[in-house]
Amino acid sequence: MDLREYTRHYAVQDNRLAALSYFGTFAVYFASLSLAIVFVDRWYIMIPAGIVFAFSAVRLYVLQHDCGHHSLFETRMQNEWAGHGLSPFTFAPFEVMKQNHNLHHAGIGNLEHRETGEIHTMTLREWQDADWKTRLFYRLYRNPFILVPVGALFTYFIRYRWPKNTVRFGVKGVLLHNASIIVFLGLLYLVAGMTGILVWLVFSFLGGMLGVFLVYLQHNFEDTYWDRRPDLNPQTAALHGSSALDFGWWFDTAVACITLHDIHHYNARIPSYRLRACHYNLPPEFTPRRIKFPEAVAALNLKLWDEDAKRLVPFPKNDRTAGLAHS
Repeated sequence: MDLREYTRHYAVQDNRLAALSYFGTFAVYFASLSLAIVFVDRWYIMIPAGIVFAFSAVRLYVLQHDCGHHSLFETRMQNEWAGHGLSPFTFAPFEVMKQNHNLHHAGIGNLEHRETGEIHTMTLREWQDADWKTRLFYRLYRNPFILVPVGALFTYFIRYRWPKNTVRFGVKGVLLHNASIIVFLGLLYLVAGMTGILVWLVFSFLGGMLGVFLVYLQHNFEDTYWDRRPDLNPQTAALHGSSALDFGWWFDTAVACITLHDIHHYNARIPSYRLRACHYNLPPEFTPRRIKFPEAVAALNLKLWDEDAKRLVPFPKNDRTAGLAHS
């Protein structure tokens, strides 16, 4: 069976489904935020509403990602306008992030172009050759208690104000994007005061941490794929270098199926509202290994790519700088 031809059957956009996904997510976003603010003094309402808001924020980010691939709506212009419209709420400037993400797709699995990835991975050989300062920084960087919260804070609230390649792909767009955030937060302050800002900030941070966790799992699992040219196989990199997370239908729906990252990398034109059907109808010979939640959490302990064993491995136990991790 031709897998490329199979996925083309699902790479069909439908404006009705796209609009339902787009505007429906916005409705949940604002309704849950309003509920959390209004009932801020009742934790049993505020916390569940805030969690729903955090998931809806992640979902908006994924829909913007779809717009960047021109896969959500039927026309290029519709996707472009929709992507820009999402920017104030995702905190990601659309044009620059779209171009950076396209570079990520082009460099998937390529050890010689790891700069296109969201999370840096060293090889075991590089680790063994590194000095103690590089090792200490990398240990801190890959520590999940730093990577997830600090990564979320830095990426969404600081780095995206001026993302990499901004000068190359659009200074004006980034400046307008930052201005739109000020307008959005200003309106939120006028409507809900400082309470509204704080509720938004806390649960946006929670959404950011969820986003970083999912981004990590997309390409960091034991039997992922990395290689160097000329041996690099782009199709293998797409299917086996990207994860298929099995967290259940509700979770997939909540995050617009970004959990099924293998099929997305294989054919980025498949809209999020068709990814689950495409993935779960795969013929048996193409059915991927799906990662359940316990294995996903355990994957946070994997730090280095072993080029000989061709798998992601933890830090060496008998490493001469192992004491730095506990100092």
